[in-house]
Amino acid sequence: MSARPDIKLLLADVDGTLVTQDKLITEGASKAAEALRKAGIGFAVTSGRPPRGMAMLIEPLHITTMIAGFNGGVYTDDDLKVLETKTLPPDAAREALQILLDGKLDAWLYTGEDWFIHKGDAPHVAREAWTVKFDAKIVPEFSDELLDNVVKLVGVSDDHALVEKVEKTAQEKLGQHASAARSQPYYLDITHPDANKGAVVGRLSQMLSIPPENIATIGDGANDVLMFKKSGFSIAMGNASDAVKQGASAVTDSNEQEGFAKAVHRYILGEG
Repeated sequence: MSARPDIKLLLADVDGTLVTQDKLITEGASKAAEALRKAGIGFAVTSGRPPRGMAMLIEPLHITTMIAGFNGGVYTDDDLKVLETKTLPPDAAREALQILLDGKLDAWLYTGEDWFIHKGDAPHVAREAWTVKFDAKIVPEFSDELLDNVVKLVGVSDDHALVEKVEKTAQEKLGQHASAARSQPYYLDITHPDANKGAVVGRLSQMLSIPPENIATIGDGANDVLMFKKSGFSIAMGNASDAVKQGASAVTDSNEQEGFAKAVHRYILGEG
């Protein structure tokens, strides 16, 4: 499907979508965001990243709308002032942590302000710190105070099949008490039940008075399918899995081939 509805807002995922594998914003992406602005179409971002991990996107991509960090666990304005926070229910946070540990995944904990881990040399820690531009705090265990203020728990492993297995376990055991979805093959994000990308579409619709059918979404991950379902038009990146592509209205090129910029020009601006 290449026809586009009357789009008033584009909501984009970040990693695997807006940025390259090296976490860089391309010139094409910057120009596409400027083209949206000139066309009077709003542009917003949502990610499993903490809000301050998206600070580097605001100026080059001309972002003036609300920013949805932690998959909607924390909403900020474009100055990163916190507007709304959704923490996991304490009992759900403790159960979720146990599921991650029983599943043999490394566990990371995010509050609205900080990132906590157990081992500084664990897989993906250095890469994540470089990506979000701040370091984790190393603690021997997650205290009761931290577990009472969880915005996101992350299970991490390079065994992708294991992460998928633990995802299913978390979804079954946590039910309606939390949202559990992979943001990357090696990351399992667990957040408040209303902190998911589908809910972000609804929140933006409400705050900006734009009907969901006039919102387009673009992403590459399994957790992006939730926002695909809630928006009027959805675009999967070429680097997405087949399952993600099947959930979208259209498919663009990969994040290494200017897929975001091409999608904006073809599907949102209708330039062919």
